[in-house]
Amino acid sequence: MQAQPRLVQDLAAFALDLVRLCTWLALLLTLFVPIEKLWPIHPQKVFRKAFGTDLVYYFVGGFAPKVLLALPITLIATAMHRLSGGGYYLWVANLPMGFRVVAATVVGDIGAYWGHRWSHEIPLLWRFHAIHHSPREVDWLVSSHAHPVDMFFTRLCGLIPMYLLGLAQPMGHTLDVVPVLVILFGTAWGFFIHANVRWRFGWLEWLVSSPGFHHWHHTNDGPEHINKNYAAMLPWVDKCFGTFYLPKRQWPLKYGTDTQVASSLAGQLLQPMIPGDPIG
Repeated sequence: MQAQPRLVQDLAAFALDLVRLCTWLALLLTLFVPIEKLWPIHPQKVFRKAFGTDLVYYFVGGFAPKVLLALPITLIATAMHRLSGGGYYLWVANLPMGFRVVAATVVGDIGAYWGHRWSHEIPLLWRFHAIHHSPREVDWLVSSHAHPVDMFFTRLCGLIPMYLLGLAQPMGHTLDVVPVLVILFGTAWGFFIHANVRWRFGWLEWLVSSPGFHHWHHTNDGPEHINKNYAAMLPWVDKCFGTFYLPKRQWPLKYGTDTQVASSLAGQLLQPMIPGDPIG
């Protein structure tokens, strides 16, 4: 008898998430379609090739990482709370909210930087991450074009330092708004930096990522240009680790990867997990 109420609760939560994702999609379309038409880097259609596939990825990415992250994050938060005895977490919890959000953004971006960089440098991880680099036309929706395992790994790398430092769920047993804000803003910014928009920020591009900064990460113009600009939000992190690349006026001529990636959605989801597949 208890299973039925639980099922109803799960279905209600799923429906709420679906409404949330549909609402965000409508807002993103309303925002990015006009600005990509007014200030394009490369002229391309709104409903470009693989647009439908990326829509599916958008919804998959809205559900899968949260499910995959639930267990490891719970284990990490519980372990750190027990090891610290609660005193350190209590001290962090009493810090000003603004400080905690800024600190979580910085340490989270550094963690995500290394997760992203490892996804390029470690062949097993590249099998999953190559899917995100396979589109040859880049716009705002390409931000969603990623395998769930790839999204899970990079996001986990960003969340781990937040939890280790007590910046997320400081007491280890209550939902904390800090990681929620960091993830929400980071996700929204991810759509922006993938946008097909010819906007530059001048000297601010050393501090905060722009479409120019991230489009160079997706370039396939040659070996001297690839494997740069791993940070999602803070380009100075790349500067610190020697992977910053941003010409003042030049834009990538072509995108994509030389790695063989399946063309179908099902193939992309399954291919990285098939031993002996030629990917990578």
